[in-house]
Amino acid sequence: MAIQTINCRKISRGHVKGNIIISKDPLSFLGGVDPDTGIVTDREHDLYQQNIGGKILVIPSGKGSTVGSYVIFQMAKNKTAPLAIIAMEAEPIIATGAIMASIPMVDQPEEDVLEILKEGDLVEVDADTGIIEILK
Repeated sequence: MAIQTINCRKISRGHVKGNIIISKDPLSFLGGVDPDTGIVTDREHDLYQQNIGGKILVIPSGKGSTVGSYVIFQMAKNKTAPLAIIAMEAEPIIATGAIMASIPMVDQPEEDVLEILKEGDLVEVDADTGIIEILK
């Protein structure tokens, strides 16, 4: 099987490989994710009660309070943060949090990753060059 490559915009540097967890809902880290466990606590979110820690998080965008940036930073300190974040459109809260926490992040993929990627797919995110490789 050929590796599929998708070009993106670079947000926060880094290079990781891992399995994805995907949501079609924007995510608020403040009040929506427990920074001690990495579990989504927002009862209205489609990832409710799932752990985003140690996975590559794929979302349309973030939402919520600017304090969400600090929640992401705290998650990194607690080792409960996502390995990387792929967003259709990065907004300032998650972008700032990813940069502060040194979590690789890309956005504006040239293809609709919310339709292409499936839960658990193995991907490599090279946020230094702005490339996602789908390894499956």
